[in-house]
Amino acid sequence: MRHTKSGIPRATHIFEAAIWHYAVRPVCRCGHSVKFDAGLVWYRFHRKGWDDNLRAACRHFWCRQCAWKSGRRVQPLRLEIVDWDKDAIRLNELVDEREWKRAISRYRS
Repeated sequence: MRHTKSGIPRATHIFEAAIWHYAVRPVCRCGHSVKFDAGLVWYRFHRKGWDDNLRAACRHFWCRQCAWKSGRRVQPLRLEIVDWDKDAIRLNELVDEREWKRAISRYRS
């Protein structure tokens, strides 16, 4: 977690965004972007053992529109933490409640 100049905390990991009920939005160089539910994205990263730091996580996303046009996967420029809304894409997996509570417990200590 980092703080802005005004002292407001800013998420630097997908897990922090999930705790604070935000969404993750990869932004491609073509301008295409989409919102993902941060809790479900964190769970996928946790299960696969990937680093959930926003800079490192960027390599696990790719733009479908650019891939369709160029025939290869194009990584986004950045990942943004944005407000969650009902239109955020939810992955097809459910977060195991025990894993979620264990992760929150580790975060708080």
